[in-house]
Amino acid sequence: MFFGLLSAPVSAFDFHDVEHRARQLANQSFKKPDVTLPQELRSLDSEHYSQIHYKKERILWRDAKLPFEVDFYPPGWHFDLPVRINEVTAQGVREIHFNPKDFDYGTNKVDLDKLHGPGFAGLRIRYPVNSTTRKDEVLSFLGASYFRALGKDQRYGLSARGLAIDTALGTGEEFPRFVEFWLLRPQASDKRLIIYGLLDSPRATGAYRFVLQPGVDTVMDVSARLYLRSTVGKLGLAPLTSMFYFGLGQHPEKDDFRPAVHDSDGLSIHMGNDQWIWRPLVNPKRLLVTSFSTTHPLGFGLMQRQRDFSDYEDPVLRYELRPSAWVEPKGNWGAGRVELVQIPTPDETNDNIVAYWVPDKLPALKTAYDFSYRILWQKDKGTRPPELWVAQTLLGRGYTHTSDGSISLAIDFEGKLSGKDSVESKPEGLVSVDANGKLLEQKLIHNEATGGWRLTLRLQRLDANKPVELRASLRSGDKGISEIWSYILPPD
Repeated sequence: MFFGLLSAPVSAFDFHDVEHRARQLANQSFKKPDVTLPQELRSLDSEHYSQIHYKKERILWRDAKLPFEVDFYPPGWHFDLPVRINEVTAQGVREIHFNPKDFDYGTNKVDLDKLHGPGFAGLRIRYPVNSTTRKDEVLSFLGASYFRALGKDQRYGLSARGLAIDTALGTGEEFPRFVEFWLLRPQASDKRLIIYGLLDSPRATGAYRFVLQPGVDTVMDVSARLYLRSTVGKLGLAPLTSMFYFGLGQHPEKDDFRPAVHDSDGLSIHMGNDQWIWRPLVNPKRLLVTSFSTTHPLGFGLMQRQRDFSDYEDPVLRYELRPSAWVEPKGNWGAGRVELVQIPTPDETNDNIVAYWVPDKLPALKTAYDFSYRILWQKDKGTRPPELWVAQTLLGRGYTHTSDGSISLAIDFEGKLSGKDSVESKPEGLVSVDANGKLLEQKLIHNEATGGWRLTLRLQRLDANKPVELRASLRSGDKGISEIWSYILPPD
């Protein structure tokens, strides 16, 4: 706790104060908070937890008519560990204390006398992005180090995290969490909000600075300094977490009237050598971990490229409005890999997709490790290559007059070509298949309906118990004119 800062002027509080606390924690043994919530809160399910709301008259900064407003999540359901929240003003640093009477509990019966000092579960920020007369929820921190944001006309979907440790390793994953936040009180003309966060876990601590700028694309600039208490097997920076149940490239095992159900449909990577790669997501039958090695990555993200209501036919969940999240590294991230983890899920209630950056060289124990990046929460104009990009991937059984058990794939490339690379000079498809597949046929045609190009492939899998890895792209002459479609066909 920053006892010495409680009466300090705002100019005396900055990232270094949070960093000092993170360094102190790294040199101490990890201590998990000892908090026991009443049974009526611990036993809540998602539906009943969502009935609990912070009372409007208690919302931070509402009376001051500032551009941003803040309200808080109560403890309960999975969220039983306390988060301290502070406001930083010209007068100093003030802790915002949890008061159970500040919440409306809906139909839940809660004995308020049992709720003394459990702390908040998280916070959410509001700002007018869709209307000048209403402040919309644009950012939420809730659970471990998870946060998610929204731009104009978006609905919540995928999440980001402060840090991932040992994801998809047999030793089990560790989930660091934000234990304290500091909110810098904005001015009446401010269009951005600064938040500091302190992260803690058994093997890592960290200081974070978030600069939130809501808009059509909501932008978050993240600066972090990490300290490792002890050795980790894998460090995942700028992690993104999403859901893929089924889609155009993978049909559902159960009957479902919807054509697709997912928060993201692909991983996009802008490699350090300026190549663009698109990996369509799948819902595998067993854990699937793949990676893309590069140096000085230019960006990566879990993207939602299917943007029509007819792609999903779900008027309640509105998957076409779920944002993409694009990560742009700042500074020199060095050598490493973008890793994609895909986990089997039986339905759409589980987040089963994770992507993050893994540096080749882990930081030394109890030594400062700095990194920074920007996240763009996008919808209509998601980041993609300047020329042709993959609009969709279709999968089915190969059509022949006699069944041969072959598999067909159709990859639609869209975008605009310039000069000599226009429609008049037909591109050429470049396709590679690994040793477990045999390419039987490939064809490239101009798609008059979209103005793009469709590349169709027909192949045989040699061993049904093993995956097949494929790559495809388009070129004109000796010049590549599309991103690289990189696909894993899971075991049958």
